[in-house]
Amino acid sequence: MAPILDIQNLYKNYGATEILKDINISIEPGDFLVLVGPSGCGKSTLLNCIAGLEPISGGTLSIGGKDMTHVSPKDRDIAMVFQSYALYPTMSVAKNITFGMKVRGVDQATQDAKLKEVASLLQIEPLLNRRPSQLSGGQRQRVAMGRALVRDPKLFLFDEPLSNLDAKLRVEMRTEIKKLHQTLDASIVYVTHDQIEAMTLATKIVVLKGGVVQQIGTPAEIYNRPANLFVADFMGSPAMNLIPARVQRNGTGTQVAIARDGADPIVLTDTRDLDLPEEVILGLRPEDIAESGFRAGAGVQEAACLVDMVEPAGADTYVVSELGGRQVTARLHAETSARAGQMLKLAFDMSKVSYFAKATGERLN
Repeated sequence: MAPILDIQNLYKNYGATEILKDINISIEPGDFLVLVGPSGCGKSTLLNCIAGLEPISGGTLSIGGKDMTHVSPKDRDIAMVFQSYALYPTMSVAKNITFGMKVRGVDQATQDAKLKEVASLLQIEPLLNRRPSQLSGGQRQRVAMGRALVRDPKLFLFDEPLSNLDAKLRVEMRTEIKKLHQTLDASIVYVTHDQIEAMTLATKIVVLKGGVVQQIGTPAEIYNRPANLFVADFMGSPAMNLIPARVQRNGTGTQVAIARDGADPIVLTDTRDLDLPEEVILGLRPEDIAESGFRAGAGVQEAACLVDMVEPAGADTYVVSELGGRQVTARLHAETSARAGQMLKLAFDMSKVSYFAKATGERLN
């Protein structure tokens, strides 16, 4: 089956400034691709290149097996949902949704049938006679999605559609978009700077930084096996702990020593057969550091750590210690008796550790 979207060696320059550098991305029909990265990384520019709103400076771009590199936006068989909703203020919701079909000369019966189907899918039937000014932010975003859905395009493009909504509504709309994707089996490219949104919605994530692809993978691959320090730090909340460490060889595996202020280093054994340089950055997610007795397994190593801070967070309690000159966060159960200033035995799951090169930040294992 041909990819629904195939981007090869794409470059985008503004004058002498390179905005996107050698982008290669391919997705299958039904994929939900999320472009994620910090502000200014080029994700919205890339979406605009896919939409045809920005010409590309090099490379090729195909949609549904057809070369769209120089094709105008209206002929690309795409539908776009913007952050700003972009609704016509003087038109009713119904007219906003069907306007594009009307312009394309779709007959009235088809318009009515499509409107009914989409309004039911998005649960906006009671809103059809209202104007955009009479709607909440979440309702406006539903209408904007409705206008895209009646197109039945090859590819849906979403540009930070939830960033104008409050936190609770964002979570609700995220669930709606996920349900919509599952119901329609639609092919979607979605831009966000919110990595939780990326993790929950995507079948495939592209992490961008400075116009360069850092990693492409499933949410699980990106989360569990980040390609470099940037991805490790960017994806996940709280972020992965990144701790400078020294590697020592011994007969049973790899020993990792982590310096501590005013105390001997913590020495942990990784039983995996790894070929590591002497100095590394050790990466471990907060949930892979537990309280002694709460984590079992061959790779688990325990060490006493001084608790600097305790942060209750409902279902979890975060405990912060200083290791290797960095603040290290452990995600413990809510009932922990940990208190600031005490020594607490923590269990480190060494089978989950990622190692990164100190100089380049690239993943080593």
